[in-house]
Amino acid sequence: MTTPRPAPAPAVPAPPFRLAGHGLVLRDWTDQDVPAMTALFDDPEVARWTPLVDTEAARRYLVRSQEARSGGRRLQLAVTLDGRVPLGEVVLMLRDEQGEVELGYLIGALYRGQGLSARAVRLLTGFAYDSLGARRVVLRIAPANAPSIAVARTTGFELADEPPTVIHDPTGAEITLRLWEHLGAPGIRRPQPV
Repeated sequence: MTTPRPAPAPAVPAPPFRLAGHGLVLRDWTDQDVPAMTALFDDPEVARWTPLVDTEAARRYLVRSQEARSGGRRLQLAVTLDGRVPLGEVVLMLRDEQGEVELGYLIGALYRGQGLSARAVRLLTGFAYDSLGARRVVLRIAPANAPSIAVARTTGFELADEPPTVIHDPTGAEITLRLWEHLGAPGIRRPQPV
């Protein structure tokens, strides 16, 4: 009698990767995106977390994202309409071996108000369930971040009955984050990598 092997731990897909749906194409960042990255991340709220003050900082960020990807636990993708011009970023992090996936996102200031965040979250949530076998998809949002709370509600996330997490931003400021969870995938269109 053989002992059943445990299922392998989920891992993010190897590059190159593209995911299309909801009028978006999520794709890997490339070296050609470095100038666009500095413009997208040059916003006080974004720079608070990811200060890309020049092209050298953007290059370092790109290298770190590629290194994190090679570990199989993190996926950072450019948000585009057609696979070309980056309008923002969406991040998928595998949090545990039991299938918890956390998402993060940002949209450049010039492109906000078009529903890009909600579309990117819907697309990556469907991918997390279908392709990674996620048990639960979560977002961590500061209570005062009304736009992100609106995205969470719009995309089917609910405030979890869990204590807040306190973290520190790169400046050392203390930030309280509440956990929003998505426990299933009703109504999420099943995207496939393209």
